Amino acid sequence: MDRLRAMEIFVAVADGGSLASAARATGMSAPAVTRAVNALEGRLGVRLFTRTTRSLRLTDAGTLYLARCRDVLAAIVAAEEEALGSHGQPSGRLRITAPTRFGQLHVVPVLTGFLDTYPDVSVDAVFLDRVTNLVEEGFDVAIRIGPIPDSRLYATRVGAVRRIVCAAPDYLARHGRPEAIADLARHQIVTASPMNAANEWVFGKETVAFTPRLRVSTIDAAIAAARLGWGLTRVLSYQIVDDLASGALVTVLDHATPPELPVYILRAEGREASAKVRTFVDHARVALGKVLAG
Repeated sequence: MDRLRAMEIFVAVADGGSLASAARATGMSAPAVTRAVNALEGRLGVRLFTRTTRSLRLTDAGTLYLARCRDVLAAIVAAEEEALGSHGQPSGRLRITAPTRFGQLHVVPVLTGFLDTYPDVSVDAVFLDRVTNLVEEGFDVAIRIGPIPDSRLYATRVGAVRRIVCAAPDYLARHGRPEAIADLARHQIVTASPMNAANEWVFGKETVAFTPRLRVSTIDAAIAAARLGWGLTRVLSYQIVDDLASGALVTVLDHATPPELPVYILRAEGREASAKVRTFVDHARVALGKVLAG
């Protein structure tokens, strides 16, 4: 078996997390995949996976080799596309990640519009509320909110969001509207963990500590509690766009809003990025820019 095919099988096993899933992805039998991985490990002289009867996970050597394999396979795709011309039709599978609620509200419409325009592309979208490693986890593109510390990534800014405090109008009618940050001490607070794990809200140079009477595991649940008129919660502006438009929620302490958080489209590939990645970034930059501007 040639080296490139062995790399493709190895990546399929790592992505799928099992020999069976890799067999389905590659159109091979599970024994054939097993033989290919064994032969690759034998040629390299290192173990790439730790196997048990119930699990299969990468070794440290396997993790390093996976990143290199992705680079090699991506370079081959880019070379083929360049040979076809820089404006070749986007095709293949695109893997993208974004924060959960932002992905559900704003990235899904971008993806469906992109797929309608480019029928030869398919998408795997993974929405997670944690920072992902594009290279090690095999993502082509990530949408990220906040500063970008990793200078190795290519970032395209598409807009910004704000942290805001909100409540239902009937809650404010019953408990009064906080006019100063110190007024929060007398209000019922709803927090979402782990977003507010420290039990404090930071407003620029001022920090307010509190003991929330209601802590929930998701931001959706915190918004639902606020919508029911139970208390104040703090969210990112994009998370309650519809609630603000309908009047179900209103913002308070607008004068104390901290600096905006930038929203970026990230990719690991630079000028050599594949047509599917370049085209999606261009498409998402325009579409998300309109959403965030509104």
